[in-house]
Amino acid sequence: MNQFSVKLSKIISSLRLKPVYIPRDASEILIYSSEVNRPGLQLAGFFEFFDNQRVQVLGKSEFAYLELASQETYVQRFHDFFAHRPVATIVARNLPIYPEMLAAAREFECPILASDEPTSEIVSALISTLNVELAPRITRHGVLVEVHGEGILLMGESGVGKSETAMELVKRGHRLIADDAVEIRRVSARTLVGTSPENIRHFMELRGIGIINVRRIFGIGSVKVTQQIDMIIMLEHWDQKKKYDRMGMENEYMEILGNQVTSLTIPVKPGRNLAIIIEVAAMNNRQKEMGYNSAHELLGRLGMMDDIPKAPGKYDDWGAND
Repeated sequence: MNQFSVKLSKIISSLRLKPVYIPRDASEILIYSSEVNRPGLQLAGFFEFFDNQRVQVLGKSEFAYLELASQETYVQRFHDFFAHRPVATIVARNLPIYPEMLAAAREFECPILASDEPTSEIVSALISTLNVELAPRITRHGVLVEVHGEGILLMGESGVGKSETAMELVKRGHRLIADDAVEIRRVSARTLVGTSPENIRHFMELRGIGIINVRRIFGIGSVKVTQQIDMIIMLEHWDQKKKYDRMGMENEYMEILGNQVTSLTIPVKPGRNLAIIIEVAAMNNRQKEMGYNSAHELLGRLGMMDDIPKAPGKYDDWGAND
């Protein structure tokens, strides 16, 4: 698997950090690890298993420990710490930076950054940012749209109507994230996030018309930069010999980067309004996520299901007034 990196300059911008000392252009300093370390043990002199590729965060606890040590001791601690060349060190809460600390960082050319945020908030924001920037990723041919808050990835053969369907959805008030190429990142064991490559972002190809800029034509409210992928819809030409799901009793899934994503197959033929069908699919998927399944309720009313599964803590009277 490819090893991804993020520029230190992007971390500085995203977390609004203040550069104290940077030995060279921050865009030339690359971070490869999504893990963060608070170097209390290292300041105590223990460097076994120390990973200098992790961003280091110093807070009140670390500085309180150093205040208990003699000047000679913490000068040596700073020397030993920066001698291991951590990729970057962040000092939280605008804590005063010891001149000896800055001198050691300059000696070994290690960046020091500062923030006025509490240590726990810096660590949380840093991990979240690194998880996104360094996440495993792949690019898939398709169209990603946001429909009623659900991220819908439209896939299928070229010419099946993905872009035209997305355009109709945009006209109906939904938002485009990516057309043709969708960059998918696995930001957690449960979450996939999709975006568009920056060089083609907000552009769409419509056969017979050509390239259009969706943001320019429909306004800023018609586009979005990133979106969690909640469902995949495969569009395919109608095959009379194939049996399509007519009940929706069980969810089907597609695996992407090790994550399972709910999947539907929708046949395409003249006369079908795909935009409306996808809107309904998005709302129905949200209802299922909330513990309600229309097919289960209908079969229950018909006496064909003795035990209708219900999600714990959900309302039992869904559809009672329908």
